[in-house]
Amino acid sequence: MARNLSFSVIVLIACFGFAAKAQQVQEMAPCVTRVTRGETDKFSPYNLLQEKPKVAAMSQLPAAEMGVDPKSIRIEVNSRGAVVHIPLGNAEEIYGFGLQIGSFRQRGLKRRPIVNDNPLNDLGFTHAPTTFYVSNKGYGIFINTSRYTTFYVGTHKQVKGDMNVNTGAGQAAQSVEELYKNTNNKSGEVIVDIPGAKGGDVFIFNGPTLKNALQRYNLFSGGGALPAMWGLGLQYRMKGESQQQDVYNMVNYFRDNHMPVDVIGLEPRWQTAAYSCSYVWSPVNFPAPQELIDKMKAQGIKLNLWEHAYVAPVSPIYGQLAPSAGDYKVWNGLVPDFAGKTAPTIFADYHKKTFVDNGVASFKLDECDNSNLTQGSAVWGFPELSQFPSGIDGEQMHQQFGTLYFQTMYNIYKQANKRSYFSIRSLNGFASSFPTTLYSDTYVHSEYIRMISNSGFSGLLWSPEVRESANVKELCRRAQTSILAAETVFDSWYLKSPPRLQYDRNKNNKGEMLPNAKEVEAQIRTLLNFRMSFIPYLYSAFAKYNREGVPPFRALVVDYPEDKNTFNVSDEYMIGDNVLAAPLADSASTRKVYLPAGNWYDYNTNKIYAGGQSYSITTGLTQIPIFIKEGTILPLAKPVQFISPDTVFDITCYVYGATATPATLFEDDGTTFNYENAFNIVSPDWKNAKGKISRKGNYKNKIYNIKSWVKI
Repeated sequence: MARNLSFSVIVLIACFGFAAKAQQVQEMAPCVTRVTRGETDKFSPYNLLQEKPKVAAMSQLPAAEMGVDPKSIRIEVNSRGAVVHIPLGNAEEIYGFGLQIGSFRQRGLKRRPIVNDNPLNDLGFTHAPTTFYVSNKGYGIFINTSRYTTFYVGTHKQVKGDMNVNTGAGQAAQSVEELYKNTNNKSGEVIVDIPGAKGGDVFIFNGPTLKNALQRYNLFSGGGALPAMWGLGLQYRMKGESQQQDVYNMVNYFRDNHMPVDVIGLEPRWQTAAYSCSYVWSPVNFPAPQELIDKMKAQGIKLNLWEHAYVAPVSPIYGQLAPSAGDYKVWNGLVPDFAGKTAPTIFADYHKKTFVDNGVASFKLDECDNSNLTQGSAVWGFPELSQFPSGIDGEQMHQQFGTLYFQTMYNIYKQANKRSYFSIRSLNGFASSFPTTLYSDTYVHSEYIRMISNSGFSGLLWSPEVRESANVKELCRRAQTSILAAETVFDSWYLKSPPRLQYDRNKNNKGEMLPNAKEVEAQIRTLLNFRMSFIPYLYSAFAKYNREGVPPFRALVVDYPEDKNTFNVSDEYMIGDNVLAAPLADSASTRKVYLPAGNWYDYNTNKIYAGGQSYSITTGLTQIPIFIKEGTILPLAKPVQFISPDTVFDITCYVYGATATPATLFEDDGTTFNYENAFNIVSPDWKNAKGKISRKGNYKNKIYNIKSWVKI
């Protein structure tokens, strides 16, 4: 619940002429300030936050001047609700508002980060309705509410006092086209409309840089996520009606054909009832669940179970949960009141005893994001007017449902000292520490790429799934994007066979495989093997996220906020500090790539490109669309088919440039929370020691074995 840090200071300031209660300014952590007026919401993201801010890590960041002066924020409370006015400079660019699917650069737009299962049409609807945005000026703003909120990002001016007659320049639009192109109304502020609120609650995260502002937000949230290392391998999801023997056959096929896979996901019919859920193994489809778990473990496989959190009348926990659920059902199932204390305990205790204690490694939560708000016939979600015993209403529960579910479930794993990696379709603010990826049933490839860039603005992780495709080229391009994301997922929930054997949905389910299926499979194997090689670098980027708050996947503007050419680059992103990804959408063979300042190496050709320019780059189907920053030591491992507690990575260090700085590898057991006290920092060094490594820390085992060096 909410915590007031011991060093917090409250200062009362004048309220810009309002007679109501004065605004309050409170220092929450280094360079984090809270501005409030009126009554703050009980079920706000901050009040629901369970993790403690990493204050010590925040103190290590550079001191920041005020990107936004708290005194310049104006909060109004009226009969409609609360309105917040935040200044906006003429040259500022704004990013964020959760996982936006249709937009990137947000200035001049109206954004409504409201949870929605089909967030199309660029309304601001999203799988992650995070009321947080950042500015290239070097600060972040978080509106601490779970209500449906609208942001007018430099679009309107509030009329105050007398209106002057304008007899000079600035003629009215003469046509519809001119009217909608009119930019004279752009304002120097962000206006935030929060209907129903009895007060305003604003957190300011001052940088001094955009990256520093994101670091402060993520560290304030408890630090970035550090998933179990096995979660960074391939997850393959079975067809919805698969049975136990189908799983055995599929895993044997993967292993016999040397295809990497770490996680097998089971879709709804593993249960006796879904829509709503029973959480009971189907005796028809999975007659021996413990045998399944044990056999999978012997083959290095973790099981992920699909579910949603609407509890069917046939569920063993239905009767217990009935007094602690909302007053409306979904698919005739109870909606647990995860904002209270009783429902999370019942739900977690059952899942612990039935699944987690028996070896289920993770879960996928579906349908936690409300039915489509733009389609009148989509009414499966509970109504916003719903009431819950804790006092939260349906609107706020919709916004927080995924977050509250995840906290309920992840606490089981934390108490058992087991790390995990979930999949989920909705999260809210202050979720940076959650080892879970967001996903969507939408399937537009260019949007998938943009969402990777956008995810880093809000402390989120996004997973673009691979399903069917139009042709082999598209399949490979989607696979390339997936291996360069937070989680690599091939989701065959409506495909009998893996899409690499037949990309066409109808032919796949008829058993008609591609005539060159083995050739295509070899192409996908090459890409998946790169993913397995990349895990040491990627895992270490996640460790930096956890310890320092630097997003492992982030838009170019985060690292290069002074470069105007990066302001609108939404289809490229940084992975860690040294790798720039530029995926190709759909069936493209060539794309334009902008490279920021410095020299960059094409990973596939080792050709050097000068930064500050754009280039036309052609990438093969089995090549990796990435560029390596000069001065990098890139550690790549010999591919393994899966990651086990005994895995040791044999690493080749690729040295890019004569003055390459030492790499940093995070070394721990990869599966428990012991990394908080037992870990090593492994630093391969070429510049100073010509192929030597240093290993500092107190973790006793070695998982990285530096075998060779290649000077590029």
